[in-house]
Order: sequence, then C-alpha cells, then structure tokens
Amino acid sequence: MDIASRIRKLRRRQGRTLEEVAGRCGFTKSLLSKIENARTVPPVATLTRIAAALGVGTSALLDGEGLSGTVRASAAQIEAQGAVRTESGYRFRALAAGRPDKLMQPFLFEVEEGQVRRHSLSHAGEEFLYVLEGRLRYRVGRTEHLLDPGDSLYFDAEEEHEVTPASARARYLAVFVERPAEDARRAPALGTGGKAPRSSRARKSAR
Repeated sequence: MDIASRIRKLRRRQGRTLEEVAGRCGFTKSLLSKIENARTVPPVATLTRIAAALGVGTSALLDGEGLSGTVRASAAQIEAQGAVRTESGYRFRALAAGRPDKLMQPFLFEVEEGQVRRHSLSHAGEEFLYVLEGRLRYRVGRTEHLLDPGDSLYFDAEEEHEVTPASARARYLAVFVERPAEDARRAPALGTGGKAPRSSRARKSAR
C-alpha cells in the first residue's frame, strides 16, 4: 500500500471528511484530495501535519510492516527501498519506517543545486539534522546557517525553516521528534499541528 492509500484508508476508518482533516492540517481540501489520489507527493513536513491530524506517527503513513522492538536495516536494504521525490524537488528515504510506533522519525535527505523549490517549512515538534555530504544553507527563523559535512543543527520545528543546497549535491540525516498522538489530537487546528506559531508567517508554510 502506498502513502496516498494509507492516508485515505486512515481518514475513512476514522469517519472523517476531507474538509475536517485538511482544516486540521492548515491547508485546502483540494491539496489533501490530490495527495490521497497520488496526484502529488507532499514534502515530509506536510506528511507530518497529516499524521498529527490523524493521530498517528509519520512512519504509519510511510510503511505498513508494523514491526516493534529493534529494527535493523542494512545499507543495501536502505538503498534498495529507493528515494521518494517530493513536489519541492528533494528526495528522501524514511529510515526505520517498519516501526510505526516510534517517537523519533529519521530521514535521509538528498538535495541538488537548482532542483529544490524555495519554500518555508513548519511543523510540530523538534528537529535535528546532521550533514553527511556537500554543503547546505539552512535558515531557521531569521538566521541562516552555512553547514559543512559533520555540522549539525537542533531547533524547534514550529519555527519557519528552509533548506538550500550550497553545493552541487548534498545529503543529510534529519530526525524529527513528534508529540505523542494524544497531544496531537488536542493541538489547535493550526497549520503547525501543535503550538501557536511564533509569527504570522508560520501560517503560510507547508512542506
């Protein structure tokens, strides 16, 4: 089952409408319909919002294995799963996606110069990233950070953030920490899926 089918199945199982879930996420019914019908592949932050609105972890939308305990994946297995290319122009691989009940959501991102569409991001929780290869310009709030291999950032993901490749190609590990599902259900019906935004600009961000 693909991402689109999982989202649609979860929403219908909960007896919820497109309008309700889209409103909870902070974007339009039309966008959610396109996602559910596989007409667009949303960025990870958009998936994070949808998962929070549905009361599940992001990995529940990415993998249906339902494993628990220790989940091991070899480099060959990670490479074989292939990368998902989003509408924003970057690619990602979900790591440890076979365990849907985890609190941390690790991803391997790949970006190429000239391919990433400029866009501000915002979602609930906290985020950590570690640069593996290439250089990145990563803006958090009003501060832009130039990151080389081995550099890292940790920040509140509700703050607007934006990634721009500063080399022909870059790869980085990003780990999102989500709120428990119960907290997500009680969160305000806001684009961030959680706390009130720190500025009005956060309302217009979507990944």
